[in-house]
Amino acid sequence: MNGKVNNSTKNFMVQGTILAVASIIVRIIGMIYRIPLTAIVGDEGMGLYSCAYEVYNIALLLSSYSLPLAVSKLVAARLAKGERRNASRVFKCAMLFGICAGLLIGSLVYFGAPFIATHIMKSPMSVYALRVLAPCLFVVAVMGVVRGFFQGQGTMIPTAVSQIIEQIVNAIVSVLAAYYLFRAGTAAYEASGNTVANGSLLGPAYGAAGGTLGTICGALSGLVFLFIVLFLYRKTMKRQIRRDHSTDTESYSMIVSLLFATIIPVVLSSALYNICGILDQAIFNNMMSMHGVAYEDYNRLIGMYSGKYLLLINVPLAMANALASSSIPSLTASVAMHERKKIIYGKIHTAVRFSMLIAIPSFIGFMVLGGPILQLLWHDSRKEMALILISGAVCVVFYSLSTITNAILQGLNHMRDPLKNAAISLCIHIVLLFILLALNLNIYAVVIANIFFSFTMCLLNQRDINKACGYRQEKRVTFILPFAAAAVMGLASRIIYFFLRFLTGNAIATIISLLAAIFVYGAVLILMGGLTEDDILSFPKGEKAVRLCRKIHLIKSY
Repeated sequence: MNGKVNNSTKNFMVQGTILAVASIIVRIIGMIYRIPLTAIVGDEGMGLYSCAYEVYNIALLLSSYSLPLAVSKLVAARLAKGERRNASRVFKCAMLFGICAGLLIGSLVYFGAPFIATHIMKSPMSVYALRVLAPCLFVVAVMGVVRGFFQGQGTMIPTAVSQIIEQIVNAIVSVLAAYYLFRAGTAAYEASGNTVANGSLLGPAYGAAGGTLGTICGALSGLVFLFIVLFLYRKTMKRQIRRDHSTDTESYSMIVSLLFATIIPVVLSSALYNICGILDQAIFNNMMSMHGVAYEDYNRLIGMYSGKYLLLINVPLAMANALASSSIPSLTASVAMHERKKIIYGKIHTAVRFSMLIAIPSFIGFMVLGGPILQLLWHDSRKEMALILISGAVCVVFYSLSTITNAILQGLNHMRDPLKNAAISLCIHIVLLFILLALNLNIYAVVIANIFFSFTMCLLNQRDINKACGYRQEKRVTFILPFAAAAVMGLASRIIYFFLRFLTGNAIATIISLLAAIFVYGAVLILMGGLTEDDILSFPKGEKAVRLCRKIHLIKSY
């Protein structure tokens, strides 16, 4: 599998890398703006913010989360056979579905917000943020259809650019709105004479709602950009449809049934895969309440977990999510065209391997520099917070692997396998979470249960991929060499940080250590043979990277 990458595999790697870079930029912007947001609303406000977001994420799963995947999969299969007219009909049906689903679920969340926040999440003050988020479900549903249409055509650029625009607007509006609404909430509490129930959280609750206001403004800006691109593309699309000489025109009813056949298993598997967040919060809040822990205290713990820990580990997960988005239409097209197993195996190997090249060093990096990173970003030197990050760092590897293997199974048209595996993993997760919370492990119970959930998903998905196409993941280049290079990186970066922090302080020492870690990891990996010249050439601007490696003698010149 270390030979030259064929053009089909190289294209999906290039597109995956483009989307990965955009996703990482988006996550970094998200991490940066969360710093002032957390400073404004505090851990209490972030707890309310995350509580509303967990409900929003589940609603998103039910309404539109699967739309980009389903649309890209159906469009890619038709374009692989030259059926441009059918691909256009898929887009029209999906748009109608997205509009209806977004309106329905958004309305249910808006009007049901008081009941959900008070009785299900045991977090009544999160109702403000939840109601602000509800209209965003419609916007994201429509946006998901357009993104899926372009992804199905093999280009991730519209999705990548729209994500960056969306996040920039989100960051600016979130911070400004949180600042002004936090002050408004605090003033309202003081004006009430301190008589409002949970009134001390009125400022954080209003501030959390301000933070979610940025989400809908960002989504609207991303949608406007996508509509502009779609408008510019319409002439090309019409010309391509006129040149379509295929005789098999699918009826709209057939396409709708295919959409549902694709969306339903994806929705269910994605819901089970992602429902851990809302279950974790609901179970954790209820169990802490039963143990007599004050609402402010357990809300603060959830704020630490979701506002800092999850935010950090989601940055490297962007690579796996991007490769998943690009591999699904690519694998679907290969299956539709009955391509040789060697090509399909090459795409699977490449997707898993390159996700591990990011996930494994990220895991080691959080292990050795978790505390300094928290101090750098949030001035948070609490051992409790550092231990949460260090103990849960391995989730980066397991969630990356389970995300990419989910996508592989879906690309191979084995839609039910991720659903079955997520259901099994979720049952194990819930039982373990209850046991650990009963043992009074508080927030660490959530961390440990998520590790077991993602690990179980990895094992079950790998087994089903082997059953589906006979593929077994190679171990040495995919796992062993990246781990060895990451271990060297971790040791070197920790030593550099240890000596520099006495001379420069935490901030500069951490930044230099992280930059050194990137260089050490890349150099050691290349020297070990874990990253070849052909691998580097498969990335955008790979030729320049190869020339640089030759200049510093990491790659031999011939």
